Amino acid sequence: MVSRLIQVEDFDLVIFGATGDLARRKILPGLFRRHAAGQFPQGARIIGAARTDMDDAAFRDDVRAAIAEFDTSRRDSPELPGFLDRLSYVPIDARGEGGWAELRARMRPGVVQAFYFSVAPSLFGDLAERLARHDIAGPDARIVVEKPFGRDLASARALNETLARHFAERQIYRIDHYLGKETVQNLMAVRFANMLFEPLWNAHYIDHVQITVAETVGVAGRGAYYDQSGAMRDMVQNHLMQLVCLIAMEPPFHFDPNAVRDEKLKVIRALEPIPPADIVRGQYGAGGAEAGYLADAENPDSRTESFVALKLRIANWRWQGVPFYLRTGKRLRARTSEIAVVFREPPHSIFDDTGEPQTNQLVIRLQPNEGMNLKVNIKEPGPGGMRLVQVPLDMSFAEALGPDGTDMPDAYERLITDVIRGNQTLFMRGDEVEAAWAWADPVISAWESGSARPEPYDPGTSGPDQALGLMHRDGRRWREIKA
Repeated sequence: MVSRLIQVEDFDLVIFGATGDLARRKILPGLFRRHAAGQFPQGARIIGAARTDMDDAAFRDDVRAAIAEFDTSRRDSPELPGFLDRLSYVPIDARGEGGWAELRARMRPGVVQAFYFSVAPSLFGDLAERLARHDIAGPDARIVVEKPFGRDLASARALNETLARHFAERQIYRIDHYLGKETVQNLMAVRFANMLFEPLWNAHYIDHVQITVAETVGVAGRGAYYDQSGAMRDMVQNHLMQLVCLIAMEPPFHFDPNAVRDEKLKVIRALEPIPPADIVRGQYGAGGAEAGYLADAENPDSRTESFVALKLRIANWRWQGVPFYLRTGKRLRARTSEIAVVFREPPHSIFDDTGEPQTNQLVIRLQPNEGMNLKVNIKEPGPGGMRLVQVPLDMSFAEALGPDGTDMPDAYERLITDVIRGNQTLFMRGDEVEAAWAWADPVISAWESGSARPEPYDPGTSGPDQALGLMHRDGRRWREIKA
C-alpha cells in the first residue's frame, strides 16, 4: 500500500533551539524525511535559531551530522544536499535584542510562517513577546510549543495568558507527539468509521480498558530535570490523558479541530477524583551494573516517582462502571506502549469444559511494531470435541503500509506538516491543558505534602507488586509487558 502524498504550501519555518537535542534528534531528521518524500514545495525554507554563534554553512554541517547519527539509513541519500540548501541560521538572544532584526529580514511575506519553540518553557514568553515586538510574526503565523506546558494548573494558566497576549488560540499549537502516531490516529478511524465497533463501545460491552507505556531506560543523564517532574507530570497528565480522551470521547459532529477537542475536554472534566487506594507510585532500585533512581537523579532523598499505576473512572453514561487502568514507568521489563480494550464475557456459554474463558480484546500497539489486533475465540483444530482457543486477527502497519516501514511517517513529521497546513486537530487547546492539570494537581499536591515514599521495584520487572494488586482486587490482571 502506498500512502497518498499531499504537498504543503510554501513556508518559512523557524526552529528556536535548533542546535538542541530535540531538534537534532527528531525535528530536523523528520523534516528531511518529508523533503525526501517530495512533500515540500521548492521554495520552502527552514531557519535555525539558537544562542550558538555559527553561520549557515556550520549549521548545515551540524544538521548533516545529526541526520547521519539519528537517521542512519538516509545519511547518504541523494536528497540530502537539496534539503541542506533549504537551511539557514540566525544566532539569536531569546532574552535580549541580538539577532531579531536579522531574523525579521529573512522572513518572506506571503508564505506560511511557523515558529517552533524547541526550548525550555521558561523561554516561551520571551520568544512570543519578541516575535510580536519586532513585527516578525504575521497575523496568520503559527507557534509550536513543546511540553512540559506548565508544571501545575497555576503555571499552565500563566503560560496560556502570556502566549495569549501575543497570539490568538488558533495560532498556538501545543504539541504532544503521541497524537501524531499512526496507530493513535487510527484509533479514531476504527471507532468512528466502522459500524463494527461503535455500537459496542460502551459500558454494556466493555469490561475495562488498560493503557501501558513502559520504558526500559532510566533517567540517567536527565535525572535533575526528571526529579522535578516525575511520571505523573511527565507522562500521565499529558500523553496517557490524551489516549484516555481518544478512547472515551463521544463522536464529534465532524472531524474538525475544535469539534474533536471539545469532546476530549468533556472526558477530562468527567474524570472522577482518584482515591489514594486507586493509585500506586514506585521508584526503581539498582540492578546489576546499573544504578537505581536515587543515584540517577543525584538526590538520595528523592520521593519522586518513576512509575505510576492508577484506576480512573469517568462519570458519564457511556462509561459508568468501566474502570480505566493506566500504568507507566522507567526501567521496566520491555519497551512497549499499548491500549487494550477488554470486552465482557458472553452472558451465557453454550460450551462445556472449554477451559478458562477468554474475553475478546482489541489491542492497539503504539510502539514498537505499530498495529492492532483483535483477539477472538475459535474452535481448536482437531477431533475430540469442542475446545476453544484464542487467536489474534492481526494487522501490523509496517507490513500493511510498506515492507520496511518507510511509508509510515514519524509522529513529528505528521504534526509539523499539520502545523504548516493550519490543522489543529491533533494539538491540545489551552482549556484542555488546564483541565488536565486541574485533575492531576490534587494527586501531586497530596504526594508532595505527605511523607510517604514511592514503592521500590526491581528493574526489569513490571513495577511494584502493589500495582498488580490494583487489578487483582478487582478480579482482573494486567496484560504482560513484553516487547
